[in-house]
Amino acid sequence: MPASTPAPIAERSIIVTGGARGIGRCVVERLARRGARVAVGDVDLDLAAEVVAPFGDRAAAASLDVTDPDSWQEFLRAVDHLGPFDVLVNNAGIMPLGSVLKEPDRVTRAIIDVNLLGPIHGTKAVAPGMVERGRGHVVNVASAVGRIAVPDGATYSASKHGVVGFSEATRQELEPHGVDVTVVLPTVVQTELAAGVPPTRGVRPVTPEEVAEVIESALERPRAELWVPRWSQGLSKSTLALPRFVQRALAKATRADAVLSAADSAARAAYEDRARRSARD
Repeated sequence: MPASTPAPIAERSIIVTGGARGIGRCVVERLARRGARVAVGDVDLDLAAEVVAPFGDRAAAASLDVTDPDSWQEFLRAVDHLGPFDVLVNNAGIMPLGSVLKEPDRVTRAIIDVNLLGPIHGTKAVAPGMVERGRGHVVNVASAVGRIAVPDGATYSASKHGVVGFSEATRQELEPHGVDVTVVLPTVVQTELAAGVPPTRGVRPVTPEEVAEVIESALERPRAELWVPRWSQGLSKSTLALPRFVQRALAKATRADAVLSAADSAARAAYEDRARRSARD
């Protein structure tokens, strides 16, 4: 069973994917300030290097394409001096929006590759060392749409549903070996990824710092599933227990059914261009 009293954060070595921006950057900064050794993997190596620069030899950045198993091995060799690694935060993700019927195949593939295969490849690359040492923690950043899907983000929802399922299955596989698995499900987060996405009525957008705080709390007290904001977990799971027609009525009343389809395309233009350009590269 996983240890009930994990080592202090200052004594742990941690990998954060997608650590150059948004949630990942906040996680890196928060944990590094507490004395952890942090390895940042990102496709934007220059920006990732800026993130780790203030923390000296306790942090390092290396290029990482989470969709490529070979890239994972190259990354681990580059940051080996910070290991062995106690924590893996699978955070990298993309969210191009739009009707699935108009979604280019290359964009569909990119969403699945980054959001779902990324955590799978990362777990397969890093967790064996945790199992060998009899301790460790994998944190997978999913999304509230990993439990409650919404239109105009069908592939994104599917990828995050996959992350939830993968987390639940690997938790059962790894728990007997002393390795915890946590899945984190934020609602709308104030990052570039969610630019122009309106909040659901009654649920304010959360900051990336709030998500990072929840991830930090999971490392101190491992839990299977955490939502951000935390109170939304009970509400969401209660809603899922209701008849389908009641769920639809509530979604319409809270505008949850239009949270992605009502996104401001002008506000999202820069992000959409970058996310879709990466799908072409």
